[in-house]
Amino acid sequence: MKSENPIVKKTFDFAIMALQMGKSLQLTKKEFIVSNQCMRSATAIGAMVREAQEAESKQDFIHKLSIGLKEARETNYWIDLLLATQDLNKEEANASYWRKL
Repeated sequence: MKSENPIVKKTFDFAIMALQMGKSLQLTKKEFIVSNQCMRSATAIGAMVREAQEAESKQDFIHKLSIGLKEARETNYWIDLLLATQDLNKEEANASYWRKL
């Protein structure tokens, strides 16, 4: 039996938390633009990691993971922006906060 890839699982869980965060910001703070961008880039990370699992070559695998890393950096930018504009506080930015919802 093949064990589950922890990176695939963690990026999927991160996408769920990002969606919960974005939806919460849209409902409670009526913040749509940055939260939407954050949700898009955060969900793209896991999509690229999953796509890399079926890469056609080692170069293709590296390329797909590199795109996932770029998406992670973009997500970090959107979270920093939400923190700077006070649409998100540090407790909310902590991923464990969203697991409680």
